[in-house]
Amino acid sequence: MTQLTLETISVTTDDRGVARLTLNRPEKHNALNDVMIADLRHAAAVLGADDGVRIVVLTGAGAGAFCSGGDFNWFKSMAASDRQTRSKGSRELARMLGDLNSLPKPLIGRINGAAYGGGTGMISVCDYTVGVTSARFGLTEVRLGLIPANISPFVIKRMGEANARAVMLSGALFDANHAAKIGLLTETVDPADLDGRIDEIVENHLQAAPGAVAMTKELIAYVSTHSIADNLLYTGDRLADAWETDEGAAGIAAFLGKTTPPWRSKR
Repeated sequence: MTQLTLETISVTTDDRGVARLTLNRPEKHNALNDVMIADLRHAAAVLGADDGVRIVVLTGAGAGAFCSGGDFNWFKSMAASDRQTRSKGSRELARMLGDLNSLPKPLIGRINGAAYGGGTGMISVCDYTVGVTSARFGLTEVRLGLIPANISPFVIKRMGEANARAVMLSGALFDANHAAKIGLLTETVDPADLDGRIDEIVENHLQAAPGAVAMTKELIAYVSTHSIADNLLYTGDRLADAWETDEGAAGIAAFLGKTTPPWRSKR
């Protein structure tokens, strides 16, 4: 199963198929730069293709920050670059978020500290997010005279237009409770309880059939962006498809026979 050590991230996978994807620049508060963006795109491709990986837990190294946004030196280089270079770097950030967003596995955000700018973008593409109560959050781009462009499709989808206006237009920081209230976080916990709660969530996800999970993520993405008429056709076909999979047959047989399907975690 996947094990990766790249310049800015690390990936370890346990014998359950749970991969931990760690942003590994603690001395820079796990800030994003062009190398980390490329490393994350590579990791997403490898993890997505590895059938031995069932769940991905995304977190940051250290205790202070999940991801503090864009790296100072990266900003400095962008400021000195021409428009074409800036556009290319901007698109790569958007593609990285898209890669994580479409990962065919549950992506669980273990939000161990502060997240600003691009860090909130990465939270927004997770399927379930648990943040520590001590964390602070912010979409601070307007305070630099910039805009949260690349992350906006994911952030707005996550928290809704009204909440996005409330936090994006001032750039003011907000706490974990507010992050949960507006949907950026699924839930909050005390720092001492973070790993225990992540373990519980992972165990819950290990009860689900991997192929059905991938199909359901595709289902959610399609249904949320299409009309009712389109969805009536699409969903009917997808359920028929699911019945015809090996997982579907095994799951129904297990249900009828009162046995445990092969993918189910033994608690």
